[in-house]
Amino acid sequence: MSEGSTEALTATLCRDPRQFASLEEQWNRLVRACPTATPFQSHAWLHSWWLSYGRDGRLRIVLVRRGGELVGAAPLMLVHRPLPLLVPLGGGITDYFDVLVDREHAGQVVPALAHGLHRAARGAVVDLREVRPGAAAEELYRLWPGVRSRLTDSTCMELPALPFDELVKRMPTGGAQRVRAKLRKTDAAGLEEREVTEHEVPRAVRTLLRLHEKQWRGRGVTPEHLKPRFAEHLTRATRRMVRNGDGRLTEFRLDGKVVAANVTLLSAGLSGGYLYGADPELRSKKVDVATLLLRYEAGRALAEGRPVVSFLRGNEPYKNHWRPETVVNQRFLLATAALAPLLRLHESQVTGRERAVSALREALPAARDWRARLNELRVR
Repeated sequence: MSEGSTEALTATLCRDPRQFASLEEQWNRLVRACPTATPFQSHAWLHSWWLSYGRDGRLRIVLVRRGGELVGAAPLMLVHRPLPLLVPLGGGITDYFDVLVDREHAGQVVPALAHGLHRAARGAVVDLREVRPGAAAEELYRLWPGVRSRLTDSTCMELPALPFDELVKRMPTGGAQRVRAKLRKTDAAGLEEREVTEHEVPRAVRTLLRLHEKQWRGRGVTPEHLKPRFAEHLTRATRRMVRNGDGRLTEFRLDGKVVAANVTLLSAGLSGGYLYGADPELRSKKVDVATLLLRYEAGRALAEGRPVVSFLRGNEPYKNHWRPETVVNQRFLLATAALAPLLRLHESQVTGRERAVSALREALPAARDWRARLNELRVR
């Protein structure tokens, strides 16, 4: 445990998973005191992720305390590839990262957090991915005492929590008419919705993942979603989040059979649909699952006073039909002055990969068109 202090605050570095586990109650109080926190900063999500994905000796959590009270935290881990980095807990299955800062002491906590993180980063570059605009990490970036760089990261889509009819009115006239027609057919099918209890979560997650695999079979399912470690994490995290009111798992039944299920993660500022699964046979019954889920989630968010319904990461075409607000996450690279060359090397690697991915995405449609024209010539 390494230590430093700023005025009445103390910054420590937690490397012990047992200590992290014991912080649940204090961590949850801090989440409630941090207005920018998303569900992905909850102890339930992060500790569960660590149990499934963490590696021995890699935990690095900067903690800031005022007396015995936890008032700040930066949940990170150490990785060594492609070079020494401090990266957020939560990895690639986590949509938003942020540090936690108690609003009442923010003016002192952020400098203390920056100081503690600067000490922890003496041998590694800090790479903070998926920082949502407005996050507390923005102030940490502003106050960073070493070298830094800001990049863009994933695109997210969000809607205001409005009555569903108001959301439909945001669409072009033709699209709104199609949505209303789809909902009439969906309602005629007679689906029943039900939120599962904490103790039902393990069974319900198994059902959701089975439906998710079936839904995406042959269409490029995310490989991680089929792995046992993901199922283990999602079950454990969802169960704890349902218990704490930080999440819900909703099942939709037809004739007593579960035909769709959805995990929603919750914070004071947003309601985010994280993962769903649906039986492909619903298409034959003219049930539009995406519209069904959005209507349900928008209604719940409005009733609970959550201002935003988030589609989370991804700009898939079906999301754009609703004319959502586009929110681009940020990526902050931080390092001590001594590690400036390492930061610039990492930055060049990141931007080089991004350019390569962008070029590939642009080339793929052209390649498909080329193959289509070639096949047409062969037929002739």
